[in-house]
Amino acid sequence: MDPVETALAWTIPGSVLLLVAVAGYELLRQRRRKRTGTPLAATYVDEFTAVFYGTKRMELDHRDSMSMMREEDAQGAPPEHGVDLDGGIVILRHSDPSRDGPGDDRGRSR
Repeated sequence: MDPVETALAWTIPGSVLLLVAVAGYELLRQRRRKRTGTPLAATYVDEFTAVFYGTKRMELDHRDSMSMMREEDAQGAPPEHGVDLDGGIVILRHSDPSRDGPGDDRGRSR
């Protein structure tokens, strides 16, 4: 067998062995001290899978773009609670069960 053929034949098994070694190292490191964030082995698995599946690359790109977007609380809905930081006022609304609409049963029989 040619050296190039040997190197290409051992690429995937070698990378899997490298993944197992990195995951074991991360487990040892995590037990010693608390580490937060995405583990290197998880990132490696994602990128390794993206090599073989094109849709995985699209998923990773989508995940990255979604992590950069701002999350709004209840977009378009009226606020449940109002807080005016400048005026120092907090508005809490109490829901009155007798004022519920006709389509709002909430488990009660009429």
